[in-house]
Amino acid sequence: MSNWKKAGLIGLGAVLGVLLSLNFSAVAQRESKLPIPYEDLQLLSAVFGKIKSDYVDVVPDEKLIKEAINGMVHGLDPHSDFLDAEAFKDIQIQTQGKFGGLGIEVGVEDGIVKVISPIEDTPAFRAGIKSGDFIVKIDETATRGLALQKAVEKMRGKPGTDVVLTIVRKDVEQPLTFTLTREEINVKSVRAKMIEPGYGYVRVRNFQERTGEDLAKALKELYKQGELKGLVLDVRTDPGGLLNQSVAVAAAFLPKDALIVYTDGRTPDSKMRLAARKDDYTRRGDDYLKDLPVGVKKVPMVVLVDGATASASEIVAGALQDHKRAVVMGNQTFGKGSVQTILPLSNTAGLKLTTARYYTPSGRSIQAKGIEPDVFVDDGRDTTNRIREANLERHLETGKPEPAKANPAKDKAADAKDRAAEPSPPRFEFGADDDFQLTQAMNQLKGLPVIASTKALSAQAKPQ
Repeated sequence: MSNWKKAGLIGLGAVLGVLLSLNFSAVAQRESKLPIPYEDLQLLSAVFGKIKSDYVDVVPDEKLIKEAINGMVHGLDPHSDFLDAEAFKDIQIQTQGKFGGLGIEVGVEDGIVKVISPIEDTPAFRAGIKSGDFIVKIDETATRGLALQKAVEKMRGKPGTDVVLTIVRKDVEQPLTFTLTREEINVKSVRAKMIEPGYGYVRVRNFQERTGEDLAKALKELYKQGELKGLVLDVRTDPGGLLNQSVAVAAAFLPKDALIVYTDGRTPDSKMRLAARKDDYTRRGDDYLKDLPVGVKKVPMVVLVDGATASASEIVAGALQDHKRAVVMGNQTFGKGSVQTILPLSNTAGLKLTTARYYTPSGRSIQAKGIEPDVFVDDGRDTTNRIREANLERHLETGKPEPAKANPAKDKAADAKDRAAEPSPPRFEFGADDDFQLTQAMNQLKGLPVIASTKALSAQAKPQ
């Protein structure tokens, strides 16, 4: 069996949801060697029987069994899930980067659908839906207690049709109503440009099937315009995606065979070491990274991150940080450091089960913690409303003690409360002229002073 398994994206239909690093397992259902708790199963059977005989309404067996499975799986952690045929199909759709819907990354908090982040250039983004918003109604259906997949199904639909979302937003007294028109969402995972002569910018929005190839093409196009003096890799609001593609992106900038990530779980298949070598990011066709411009491996780099940088994008940031290949700049990341495996249960059902934690090359687990930037730069977007892994119910703990690591960003953590009180600035396009964090990344590459926050910039601008 190969040392990596085809990765996938948790399909959330109309929304991307909390995108996760997934492994697809082609292994048949394993026989458990652990003792079977017969007495507990007898209790479960007794409850089943009482519901069948005494409940006020007749309940189909299929519904009772499915809800029992859901309760068992959902009680583990926020990312394990039972997959019916439609959910499994959604996973495949998401990895291709094309789906119908609104363009919202979501999770669940206190039984209500919560927005993690709207995706750029989608109906949700253009309408002004924000991170931290609670979706309390979809059309006329309340979302409290509604399964996330069911909520997603209600938000997805034929492009051109409308859906009404009722939003509760912190510090806004009355619920907000948004009428959104569904679109076919085509998420382009990589875009690049030359900021100015000698300085390139590459944005990775998520990790899809062709992200590594698209990155290679983008880098070649940049180098056609001249040798680079500096490069900014932007993974802000990147919710993750395919594990092997995160390996490909990191491998583009690291020496051959450099360790990028390793995983550790209870089964042999969950113990992997993925490095900068072809077999760890692609098994088909030629090695699309083999003929990259020589300068790609040495060009000074800054990686931009924020509170919505999650999962696969945290793998990239962590690997480049550990190898001292890039300066990580921005805000502390989301902290999703677990791996999910798709285990087939039948021809029409599967189990998405958390089977491992992943670790950066130096042995750091970012689970429920995130990557701390080398240089803290706050543009005012990252507030206490931002949901992170540590905010999710039943999230996994780190797993093992962290090795000591000096980090100057810690010295600025005391500013968090002050930052949270600041109003969020108007939306801007990542990579645009008014992108404050990108401006600071350019200052870092040029050896100029880096301003830590927009608040500090405003203070400088005030007359003395």
